[in-house]
Amino acid sequence: MLFGTVEFEKITISEASKLVEQGYGEYLVKTSLEVIEKEDSVLNAFISVNKDAKPGIPIGIKDNINVKGLETTCASKILKGYIAPYDATVVKKLRTKNFSVVGKTNLDEFAMGASTEYSAFGPTRNPHNTSMVAGGSSGGSAAAVASGEVVVALGSDTGGSIRQPAAFCGVVGFKPSYGLVSRYGLVAFASSLDQIGPITKNVEDSAIVMNIIAGKDEMDSTTVERNIDFTQYIGKKMPKKRFAIAKQSFGEGVEDGIKQRVDEFAKFVESLGHEVELVDIEEIKYSVATYYIIAPAEVSSNLSRFDGVKYGYRISAEGLREMYEKTRGYGFGEEVKRRILIGTFTLSSAYYDAYFEKAQKVRRKISKRLSEVFENYDFIVTPTSPITAFEVGSVGDPLVYYLMDIFTIPANLAGLPAISVPFGKSQNLPVGIQIMGPRFSDALVLGIADEIERNIE
Repeated sequence: MLFGTVEFEKITISEASKLVEQGYGEYLVKTSLEVIEKEDSVLNAFISVNKDAKPGIPIGIKDNINVKGLETTCASKILKGYIAPYDATVVKKLRTKNFSVVGKTNLDEFAMGASTEYSAFGPTRNPHNTSMVAGGSSGGSAAAVASGEVVVALGSDTGGSIRQPAAFCGVVGFKPSYGLVSRYGLVAFASSLDQIGPITKNVEDSAIVMNIIAGKDEMDSTTVERNIDFTQYIGKKMPKKRFAIAKQSFGEGVEDGIKQRVDEFAKFVESLGHEVELVDIEEIKYSVATYYIIAPAEVSSNLSRFDGVKYGYRISAEGLREMYEKTRGYGFGEEVKRRILIGTFTLSSAYYDAYFEKAQKVRRKISKRLSEVFENYDFIVTPTSPITAFEVGSVGDPLVYYLMDIFTIPANLAGLPAISVPFGKSQNLPVGIQIMGPRFSDALVLGIADEIERNIE
């Protein structure tokens, strides 16, 4: 549908904001719902659709973020029927700026996965090729934006869950510095790693959303007071910057086509007047193992509350223990169970020092190494993912899934800002390049990504 000369599927936040001011908010939402009805029977980007959405800028919210009055399932059977009694802080803030929630997007159950195949509601499919996955865990949000179902969507990022699906679907995904965005109303996965962020059609839209959702929140003690204008470098020529291209971007396990795009990206950045050097960041190879000790440990603690007592699904039984076992046994999927078991094991008194304590030390080592690189460079560049989107149902080994996060995890372990921007294709599927910056350099990361985006032919 056309709004003046702009197709709804391509409309940006700035364009949509002007239309809302002109009184077209109801038509925007109506059109969004029509596109969802047309596209989503194939894509499965949404778990639920809000047909009573108020006029405004249509936005999709990942279904692990509370929206008052709507079901929050986390794509799990165990939360069936749970209606959120309050808005997450980010949703509350977006409502004040005329955003309208048109639905809750699909995800890997409790955000644990890299393909949105681990959803109790079935996999989300990639708009570029519907036989392929959309990535995960925020695959529904990425597919909804890429297909033009919504103007923008929110995701959560624990180990790459915004950036990787954005890369697979050919859109922009931004993970802010840890502490800049409130997690109040986000169902916790791994509290020291989780961050909410935007998935958008361009970099400017991500910066606009960040200006709305960022800020200290008394309901989240991990938020920090930082006065950042995330749009301050948008549309401007950036001064000369130094880029460190991680040598690991060309290592084993990275698709040849993606290696070529990284090489082209380096030359492209140089053509814009910036300096580029290849840097060996060996510590990257420890990130997956470190993450898959720390994150499951936090999972085993955070998901203990889902036991059928206070909310969500319950299977009745004679005794309390039997009720717990039946409810959690039926309610949780295989990947969630796997991570709970791993986390409980690594936190046990016999293995705490051998695994969890050691992983925390390696986490500090990775953070320290990244800080050392940032003493000499402004940004670190890697592919967002070592591979492009793969076929639905083609990967059975969970370890293969885990290794897909090798380039995205370091930003979460160190609490750094990172963005995935589309940069060409490999095997006819989108490729994302990741740009990572020092903590709280979010505006600079967005600024350089915007300059790159504006200069791509």
